[in-house]
Amino acid sequence: MRATVIHTARDIRVEDVPDPVLSTGADAIVRVVAACVCGSDLWPYRGVTPTDEPHRIGHEFVGIVEAVGVDVRRVTPGDFVIAPFYVCDGTCANCLNGVSTSCLAGGWWGSDDRFGGFADGGQGEYVRVPLADGTLAVVPGPVADDEVAGLLTLSDVMGTGHHAAVSAGVGPGDSVAVVGDGAVGLCAIIAATRLGASTIIAMSRHPERQGLAREFGATHIVEERGDEGVAAVRELTGGIGADRVLECVGTKESMDQALRSARPGGRVGYVGAPNGGPELPIRQMFGRNVGVNGGVAPVRGYIEELLPDVRSGKIQPGRVFDLVLPLTEAAEAYAAMDERRAIKVMLRP
Repeated sequence: MRATVIHTARDIRVEDVPDPVLSTGADAIVRVVAACVCGSDLWPYRGVTPTDEPHRIGHEFVGIVEAVGVDVRRVTPGDFVIAPFYVCDGTCANCLNGVSTSCLAGGWWGSDDRFGGFADGGQGEYVRVPLADGTLAVVPGPVADDEVAGLLTLSDVMGTGHHAAVSAGVGPGDSVAVVGDGAVGLCAIIAATRLGASTIIAMSRHPERQGLAREFGATHIVEERGDEGVAAVRELTGGIGADRVLECVGTKESMDQALRSARPGGRVGYVGAPNGGPELPIRQMFGRNVGVNGGVAPVRGYIEELLPDVRSGKIQPGRVFDLVLPLTEAAEAYAAMDERRAIKVMLRP
């Protein structure tokens, strides 16, 4: 089969790789209908995180189950499934506590699992899925092609944006500032709208993304950063800052922006994959009673909650995909996102 392989910084290739095979009894083979490039994929692409040797890449996909192991009970061939960006069993203490990203038996795409098999990267024609009963979310059929984009967001970005909002405690009537206008930030705006926020401030400098942010529910746009950005948020929130701030980037600067944009007693929900050394100024937080909550989003636990609203069209996170390319053009997909020519790119095998 064909799949995406990263060789080194800015060297993405689509190559022939071994077909996946069932190997543990609890696994499944999924034919990928759509995958995508994530903002976190850009860290190795840019060389921020090193690539020591060529390896498979990609961790978001939806598809059709082709085969299952003898121990699989909940997933059957022919099912349309959503794969979260990690592997989990759904039964361990951490999964039951709502933190399936810390599954005691879990793992990550594009690497060996804990049971002697390989969990293929998501950007390929097929994927072997370990722990299929816990990992895969079945979408009741039939599934129309125009639903694919929205369903694909539930593998990561929509659930991650929702996690930011939940972690910050967004509720009816809240004022919310969103730091970051990538796919996660835009989905965080959807999440804040869905949870009843009355004022939603999108911090964005890009006209196309500003327009989509407004369509998703943003009531205000702030282009300024640093001290000017903080002042702009406070001006829009009665001079005190936002009740909730959603940090969706993962840099030192974005975390600083988020913390200082929150009102005294406010809360920051952070989901940006850390890059560039974000730090927490405990004395500043202590003095202003600002709380911080979040982390890697346990999106598998959010799929069933969000799925009805995606399928009904109540929320439309699939609109973050503004470029669709065949899998063979994966290198262009990475370049388009790296150069901010696209918000998020879908790959169709």
